[in-house]
Amino acid sequence: MSTLLLVFFSLTEIALLCIVILFFVRLKKSEALLSQVQAKQEEFINRLHFNAQLENEMVATFEQRQSELAEVNDQLEDRIKVLKKLMKQADEYSKSPQFLRQIVLDGHKAGKSPAVLARKCGLSLEEVDLIIGRG
Repeated sequence: MSTLLLVFFSLTEIALLCIVILFFVRLKKSEALLSQVQAKQEEFINRLHFNAQLENEMVATFEQRQSELAEVNDQLEDRIKVLKKLMKQADEYSKSPQFLRQIVLDGHKAGKSPAVLARKCGLSLEEVDLIIGRG
């Protein structure tokens, strides 16, 4: 009976030893898996920091570009005002009697017919004839 007990306890110890070895093997696998997860977590955190930095840079440059665009818009508005003023002056000048007279006389010297000159200047044929007659 003592040998039977001795065999029983020996088998129990061997079974416990196998369980402990199996436990340590699984523990090593879990540690390796945990190390991989930690490495990926660090990589993920680094990517988050990088993305946050990029976002901050984009916001900063966006604000800078917005202010530059506002400045360019102001400059364009100023130029529009100047060009409108110049166009108004040019329109007034092109409708002035002296300018129309000069166009008619130059056209007549170049050999253009009174009908063409009247159409070009927006005058009647009689007005063109009168200008050419005085010229």
